[in-house]
Amino acid sequence: MELRIFTEPQQGASYDQLLAVARRAEETGFAAFFRSDHYLKMGSVSGDPGPTDAWTTLAGLARDTTRIRLGTLMSAATFRLPGPLAITVAQVDQMSGGRVELGIGTGWYAEEHAAYGIPFPALGERFDRLEEQLAVITGLWSTPPGSTFDFPGAYYPVSDSPALPKPVQRPRPPILLGGMGPKRTPRLAARYADEFNLPFASVDDTKAQFQRVRDACAEIDRDPSTMTWSNALVLCCGRDDAEVARRAAAIGRDPDELRANGAAGTPAEVVDTLGRYAATGSARAYLQVLDLADLDHLELVAAEVMPQL
Repeated sequence: MELRIFTEPQQGASYDQLLAVARRAEETGFAAFFRSDHYLKMGSVSGDPGPTDAWTTLAGLARDTTRIRLGTLMSAATFRLPGPLAITVAQVDQMSGGRVELGIGTGWYAEEHAAYGIPFPALGERFDRLEEQLAVITGLWSTPPGSTFDFPGAYYPVSDSPALPKPVQRPRPPILLGGMGPKRTPRLAARYADEFNLPFASVDDTKAQFQRVRDACAEIDRDPSTMTWSNALVLCCGRDDAEVARRAAAIGRDPDELRANGAAGTPAEVVDTLGRYAATGSARAYLQVLDLADLDHLELVAAEVMPQL
């Protein structure tokens, strides 16, 4: 199983802090650095110094790292228009030498939309908009050079677009979709996703949702083996119970709860947890690191968990 690092900067992080985590992840052998795309903190944390924009961050990291892949879990379709988003991702892909991945979803956090004046339509319309965004973004990227792209969308009509710039990765940067929606989510994933991700889901829920997506693939004659399957889990690893408890306290969580719902415990316990997810077909784990100052946490996982996977 491939290990990736996943951060939540809206909880409080500067660019320099994120860069330090990304560089340590790169140095220690993690495959990717991903970040959330949120504009408002969650819970009782201060959130200081305030939110950072996901794609501005990734543009900086594109130049300040050399190997590690970069992406979002997940950008909200409500935040950006599809044409400008396609341009942004293509540009960051160029800046990184072809290391970018686009995770995108409907958006769900109503309070952050209200806090920054972002329209937040009902769920059905958000799914409609996401579907059009996927059609526009993939259409722009796949249009042959010298040709133009048109799309008769209800929300995002496009006409006579030169469909530039092109990303480095061909046919396109990988697209990640995810979530537990039982109907539209599997259908959209089957049609557009290179990777399907489930955040903070149990093994049983993972099995059930992966099967829904596999069934949706079968309905359109797509081979499910062309999809990468992944999970995101909170990380809390320690050499012994005392170190696990210390790291859990630092993020305001209970060690037993984390063992039940995350990738937590000693390295052997974390390996065992990830093995249960691997048995569902999951090939990647996005380890959510919430204490960004604890870079030794990454060192421990790289040294004692990663070699066993």
